[in-house]
Formats: sequence, C-alpha cells, structure tokens
Amino acid sequence: MENMDTGMTQMTLQQRALISWSQLATALAAFVMLLSLVAPGARADDDTGKVTPVDPRSQSAEDVLRETTTRMLAVIDEARDYVDEDPERYYAAVEKVLDPVVDYRGFARGVMGQYATSARYRSLDEAGRDKLRAQLERFSDTMRRGLVRTYSKGLLAFGGTRVEIDDSSAGDVNDERATLRQLIYSESGQPYVVVYQMARNRDGHWQMRNLIVESVNLGQIYRSQFEAAARKSGGNLDEVIDNWSADSLEEA
Repeated sequence: MENMDTGMTQMTLQQRALISWSQLATALAAFVMLLSLVAPGARADDDTGKVTPVDPRSQSAEDVLRETTTRMLAVIDEARDYVDEDPERYYAAVEKVLDPVVDYRGFARGVMGQYATSARYRSLDEAGRDKLRAQLERFSDTMRRGLVRTYSKGLLAFGGTRVEIDDSSAGDVNDERATLRQLIYSESGQPYVVVYQMARNRDGHWQMRNLIVESVNLGQIYRSQFEAAARKSGGNLDEVIDNWSADSLEEA
C-alpha cells in the first residue's frame, strides 16, 4: 500500500479518526460510487443495453472513475426501494461490483504491515509460510466483508450535490499507477477532498489500493489498529483476524 508511512503517531491517528469519522463515512460514498464497474473491461451500450468488452489498457484511471459514477448512482436509486426490507441483497449487489475493482488482498497485506512483508515471509520455514498465506487470505476476506458493509451504508447516506475530478491529477492511459484527487461537494458547498491510489493489475484493469479522505489515510489507520491488536495478543495473528472489525472506527 503506497504512502502509508507519514510519521503520524498512533494516538494522533486515532484522534483524527474519531474527529473525522462523520465526514469520512459520508465522503467514502465515493469509494463505492467511483470504483464500481458493471464488469471489468466492459461497457454498456446506451441503445441496446448489451455489454461490450473494452480493452482495459485503453482506459485511464480517470476514465474508470468518470464512467462508473453514473452507473453506481442507478444502483443507489434502485436500492432505496428495497434496502430497508432486504439489506443483505444490497450488500451482495455492492460486493459483486466491487470485487473486480478493489485490490482487497493488497489492501489487507498493507494493513498487516510488518507481519506480512516479503522479508518476514522469506524468514519463515515452509509451515510458517503456509500459515502466513492462509492468514493473509482470511484477513483479505474479512476486510472485504467489513469494508463493503461499512461503505455501503455510507453510500446510501450520501447527501452530496456533485462530484468532480481534479483534472490536474488526471493521468495518462499508458500509466500503470495513478493518484487521483477528487472533490465531493456537500450540501453546504464545502468539498471533501478524496485521494485515490490506484494501480493496474496483471490483466491491465485498474484497482484501488488505498484511499485518503481529508488527509485521513484509511490504510494507515487500519494498519495502526492491526499492529496495536497484534501487540496486545502477543503476535497471535489468528486472534487479531478473528476479532477484527472494519466497522471499528464507526463504532468508536
């Protein structure tokens, strides 16, 4: 996960998280709105509704963000009619569209920090490596479920008036990595600043690697929480993963 080391102390991170959560939960609606695709590398035909394959290498990160805004707004509108009676249906729909475009494994590995580095992996024997791989896969799934639910709720609560991409941050179609800056305007007229750190996967599709909202680095906050929990458990990562909740900031 890029740019997670900002030198902030754990206490400062926790204080910023508590102070900023109300803004974070609302602004993170853009996380779903702007990174969800009907299908990776596909585009719906406006006239027929058919899905036409698109070469992912022909799309820039900005293209992906702009295209998906309109599509996800339609998903939100539809969900409002049934989400109170069937929230699981809504979560499943969001999860389905997010899975191809969010690098949950890379995100989870960044959150695990020192416990999932390549150096630590190489230092382990074969049994230890197998265990670490299993822990990473399990934590990736835990992060996926928690993030989908947390930000699906924020998405429905989104009351913004407009969303704009800062053109000065737009990259090129040939880029392999991109950092996009977005302005999400609230009803008061004051924008939230959201920064997306994205990269292409092996197939050329853009995926989100990290998210920063109003200078609050989501990956860094979660990593701080993970490391604190690991210290408390004496390095028992299975215990940390069993007790992990991506809703912890909201609950705080």
